[in-house]
Order: sequence, then structure tokens, then C-alpha cells
Amino acid sequence: MSNTQNILRRSATTTTPPQGRHEVEPVAKLIDVSRCIGCKACQVACMEWNDVRDEVGINSGTYNNPGDLTENSWTVMRFTEHENASGDLEWLIRKDGCMHCADPGCLTACPAPGAIVQYANGIVDFDSDKCIGCGYCVTGCPFDIPRISERDSKSYKCTLCSDRVSVGLEPACVKTCPTGCIEFGSKADMLTRAEQRVADLKGRGFSEAGVYDPAGVGGTHVMYVLHHADTPEIYAGLPAKPAISPFVSAWKGPAKPIMSAIIGITAFAGFMHYLTKGPKDEPLDEEVFGPEGEDAYLRDRAHAASDTEPSDVRQEK
Repeated sequence: MSNTQNILRRSATTTTPPQGRHEVEPVAKLIDVSRCIGCKACQVACMEWNDVRDEVGINSGTYNNPGDLTENSWTVMRFTEHENASGDLEWLIRKDGCMHCADPGCLTACPAPGAIVQYANGIVDFDSDKCIGCGYCVTGCPFDIPRISERDSKSYKCTLCSDRVSVGLEPACVKTCPTGCIEFGSKADMLTRAEQRVADLKGRGFSEAGVYDPAGVGGTHVMYVLHHADTPEIYAGLPAKPAISPFVSAWKGPAKPIMSAIIGITAFAGFMHYLTKGPKDEPLDEEVFGPEGEDAYLRDRAHAASDTEPSDVRQEK
């Protein structure tokens, strides 16, 4: 996590940090899937820059490797063989990773103060030192991105190279991409660039080409140019209308003060009951004392003890 950027929001807090109260131009990463060749250079660059390594496995019947996002793989290439309306097969290759939502569900769901932050430029970052490993960020994310580490029970995801961006550099994946399908800059510039690419694709016969910047999460700071923007699901399950779960929104929104009040009232009622009634008297347990009660139980124990004493000890008594 970079500490040199202005922070706009922190998880489990409602006060805007002072350094996040002035305007900062939002940034964005644009991924044009029509130009992606699936070389996985971005995967390697991500691991190299962030000094993480994943296990090398064997996946049969797929080019995905690793097969999914993990604590050490913050971006993966997803390959889909799609049969279009004319019966032709298309390779659809999508770089998957954190979308850096303008209204991040992970931050909304997180109960740990400051464990997730949103910088004023739109990047959503995790602070592992403050993470409690509860996994609520996984539940709150409509894109199923964060992963909990089995090593330290912390949550990890793409940071959009916030450390590089804070000093004026582009993310590592952008720098290494050999085809230029990944671009980075201000969100306004990236939207302009995306519209240019969409116009080019439509001119080449992809009538449903468009920009993936879903409004359900306030827009994203990672956007896609898709050949088939009308059916984003065909790109390895990219959600058509992602949104924060209503349960998360209610729990951390209107219902939060109500639930806090209920918990407070319940605790106060329990405390007052203890003061007025005292601790609860437990009934005698027949399995311990027998049907004749505690006195008979203690009397029998005393007789049993005297019967086991040596004869010389009983005579001295």
C-alpha cells in the first residue's frame, strides 16, 4: 500500500480524510480485448513488480494458468472459445483482476477501520497490516476478486500499482504489454481512447462493440473495450450488471444505526437484569447429587472416605 497518495475513503469510517477533500484527477486503465494476444506478459510483470510467486501447476483443457486468481496471482488471463451467431469460433481473451470500482463493494463491506482505502484518483488499495482476515471484502465484491491467503489470513488483490502511480509511473502490466492493448492515463482520456477503439471495431463489422464501465458500481477505473459489449458474460463470466449486494448496502448503510441501537439496548437490558435479579440459581443436578439431593450426596461421600482410612488412623481418632 502506498502512503503518498491522497485518500478519499477508508473502510469502517465515515469521516473523509483531510488530504482527500480536494479534487484529484481520476485515473483509469483501459484494456482492449480485441488487441490482446494472451501472451501473459502482464501476469509475469505483475508478479515481478510485486515480488510474489505462485505455484506452477498443470491445467488440462484450458490455457488458463493459474486457473484462477490467488493470493499471489493478482491478474490472470482468461481464455474463452466462443461460437458466434454465424457459427464461427472466436477466441475471447480477457485480462482479469480488480476493477477498482468508484463505489467499491469491498470497502463498503469491510469492518476493519482503514484496511481498505480508496485514493482520490480512484485506486482501491488494501492495507494488510490492518486486515483482520474476515473475508467480508470477498462477499462484498461483485466481481469476485479478493483472495484470502492461507499463509497469513490476509486479503490480497491488484493494487493498480499504486506505488508506481504515486510517483508518476504507469502500472507494470501497462508498461510490459507488447501489443498496446493495455493503456493508462486519466479516466477522461481513457474514455476518449475507448470510444475511438469502439468506432474502429464497428467499422470492422463488430456492431455491438462498446465500452465496459458499469454504472452499478459507480463506474470503474479499469475499463474494457469489448467486441460484444451487449453480452459481456461470454468473456469468462464478466457480469453484465454488477452491483453491491443490497444486504451489504443495508448492513453498512441505513440499517447500521438501527442494529447498533438494538445491540446497545440488549446489552443494557441484560446488565439491568443482572443488577436487579442477580445471577441465575442453577437447580440441583440429579445426575451429580442423586435423587436424594446434595446433603445425602455429601453424607455418602464422608462415609466412603472414613471406610477407606487405615484402621490405626481410625483408632487414633
